[in-house]
Amino acid sequence: WSWIYSNRYLFIKPKIIMIKVAVLDDYQNAFEHIIEIDNFKDKYNFQIFNEPFLNEAEASVVLQEFEALFIMRERTPITKSLIESLPNLKYLMTSGMRNKAIDLEAAKSRNIIVCGTELNSNSTVELAWMLILGLARNIKQEVDNMFQGYWQTSIGLELKGKMLGLIGLGKIGTQMANIAKAFGMEVVAWSENLDLTHANKLGVLPMSKEDLLASSDIISIHVVLGERYKNLITSKEFKLMKKTSFLINTSRGPIVNELDLIKALEDETIAGAGLDVYDKEPLPQDHKLRFLPNALLMPHLGYVTAENYALFYTQMLENLESCLEGKPLRTIS
Repeated sequence: WSWIYSNRYLFIKPKIIMIKVAVLDDYQNAFEHIIEIDNFKDKYNFQIFNEPFLNEAEASVVLQEFEALFIMRERTPITKSLIESLPNLKYLMTSGMRNKAIDLEAAKSRNIIVCGTELNSNSTVELAWMLILGLARNIKQEVDNMFQGYWQTSIGLELKGKMLGLIGLGKIGTQMANIAKAFGMEVVAWSENLDLTHANKLGVLPMSKEDLLASSDIISIHVVLGERYKNLITSKEFKLMKKTSFLINTSRGPIVNELDLIKALEDETIAGAGLDVYDKEPLPQDHKLRFLPNALLMPHLGYVTAENYALFYTQMLENLESCLEGKPLRTIS
């Protein structure tokens, strides 16, 4: 409290306490273009981090004084040890309503409030189809060759009549199936908890995992990473696939064994892979996947759209405001 004197009266004015907020992994510096920071300068002290931390030790030192973290899911891991090293941390605001990079039990034990945001899943669907079309029509090769002065160096494939195998038929898998039908493709699906009624309504044929891998021309992964789906695709599964098939992964890197994938691409056990996710992100500059001609790589752009970022940062700030008012929104437990 601060004391203010006038000629006749003594006023007591409450001292404004600034909340220190760290905006992590804002690679494109989008936060300040979406949020009018000046409108909140009397309430929040925002610090934006455009680069990932080198390691947890660096994060622990840099984030010591912050009370709130705005995080993009599955970028900086918010581990138990990191949480325990941040004495002032009270609020965690993440993009999406699920973030396996947060140790929720550790946050709960510290009474840290964790809140999420809505997420447009169509952006990942659109990117998955870009990868499919990119592989089918040799986009990477042809774009590079055009800039080098060459003309028509490859022969592409049509999608009509091909079989799309979906590993997972949830929200994203359903959108994938609908688009495949528009291309005139056959669609099959497998997951450990496949809803047969839902598949039937979509005109999607249920298959065993083995039959799907052996029959599909394109296999696209749309399941949530967990212990049951970690290393779901290994050398054993690659040997079942057609030599002409493509694997698409826009879900999570560890669902596919990365070393086995590299070998399958090097040996041309499969024709190619379209990837947006990796075991380690950002993908190291010297990673073997970067040098394979039959790998079409994206830097985890599935959810990176102007529409999603606006949704994320607007709702993160809305969540923090609600927490300070004692009425948290979109809590994750």
